[in-house]
Amino acid sequence: MKILLPVDGSSCSLRAVDQLIDLIYCLREIPEIHVLHVHPPIPIGRVQAHVGKETLHAYYLEESQQHLLAAQQKLDAAGRFHTTHIHVGQPAEVIAKVAGELACDLIVIGTHGRGPVAGMVMGSVASRVLHLAACPVLFVK
Repeated sequence: MKILLPVDGSSCSLRAVDQLIDLIYCLREIPEIHVLHVHPPIPIGRVQAHVGKETLHAYYLEESQQHLLAAQQKLDAAGRFHTTHIHVGQPAEVIAKVAGELACDLIVIGTHGRGPVAGMVMGSVASRVLHLAACPVLFVK
């Protein structure tokens, strides 16, 4: 079983990590865990004229590693091997795409718990993932 765990460093995504750790004990086999952070793209425009590709890549990498750190520490403390992935793009679309490319059986994602109206106004990555993903999605509130 392959499980994709998208994280953004928030308390919501860390609750999803905790839930996944608890869920693993209920499974027959130890799953292959893929931890993913998707950094939203910086509007390039004039920025690229002043900042080189290497600098921008280093920025994305450094920022993403900070968001992944707490999730990695929790999984390490639980003795759960995992692979980390860093991508740049629109989070929901990238999460669904990576889940498909890795042939994941499940996506475990934390939600901020906003109501339906706030979700419509502000947008919800988790609900977009639900609509885009080809595999089941477990929401952790």
